[in-house]
Amino acid sequence: MRRDRVKRVSDLVTGEAVELELQHARLASRGLAFAIDAVLQFLALVVLYAIVFTGADVDTSLLLTIIFVIAVFVLVGYPVTCESLTRGRTLGKLALGLQVVRDDGGPVRFRHALVRGLAGFFVDFWALGLGGFVAVVVSLFSKTGKRVGDYLAGTVVINVRSPQPHVGEIGMPPQLAEWATQLDLSRVPDGLALAIRQYLGRFHTLAPESRAILGSRLVAEVTDCTGTPCPPGVPPWAYLSAVVAERRRREAAKVGMPTAAPATGVQQPPAPPHQPPRHDVQPSQPTTPGSPGDTRFTPPS
Repeated sequence: MRRDRVKRVSDLVTGEAVELELQHARLASRGLAFAIDAVLQFLALVVLYAIVFTGADVDTSLLLTIIFVIAVFVLVGYPVTCESLTRGRTLGKLALGLQVVRDDGGPVRFRHALVRGLAGFFVDFWALGLGGFVAVVVSLFSKTGKRVGDYLAGTVVINVRSPQPHVGEIGMPPQLAEWATQLDLSRVPDGLALAIRQYLGRFHTLAPESRAILGSRLVAEVTDCTGTPCPPGVPPWAYLSAVVAERRRREAAKVGMPTAAPATGVQQPPAPPHQPPRHDVQPSQPTTPGSPGDTRFTPPS
């Protein structure tokens, strides 16, 4: 039952709140980016082979070994190095405005690039891929245009040049900052975290009924994963904001990235687009986080 419910909630959130966030790259643009990278790799192979075999006198077995090693070095090393150093971009993707990101929208790391590179060499393109035939067929049957390497690495290719509504960074409600540090977030999947983030990013564009339904269902999903229910009096969006903000803070801490200190005091509402800032929320005396009547929570922008 839980898995079925996760799937239904994810589909609903994607349909109403998420779809505009990530513009998945089309097959044509990905193919052109691959062609650019393939030309660069071919030129690199020609140069390396010319350097190695000019005047060299080697037997056939050693020759085949050197050819294979150089091919792997270029065909795997090139995309892995580029995507690791540029957070998901090869020269071909850079030229076409494409980028590889994780399924939850975060930047790829070396392990993602390595899995994609190895799968690209052995399955998608070269060894067994028939020059990209396997990658094309798999992408055609994927709603997000994934190839085998994307499925294995948990990534997707997006078009960063397409007009996209900006979803700002989800902030930690100051009333829940200390409480959130006690949460067990190890079982919160990337897909659920992405659904929460994009629900919050589209908070003001959803109809009130959809907003309430989606919020309560996402809270139920997170509660199942964390074992910690939403505190009494805390709005669903505040609970969800605390979860994704704390999850992001912990991920940043793992890789040694600096994190901002939790906000303190009363959280003021951000101004809606094209409207002057509000100043009608007055500071109040500190209360128990989430206690009934705590009006210091303000909806996300």
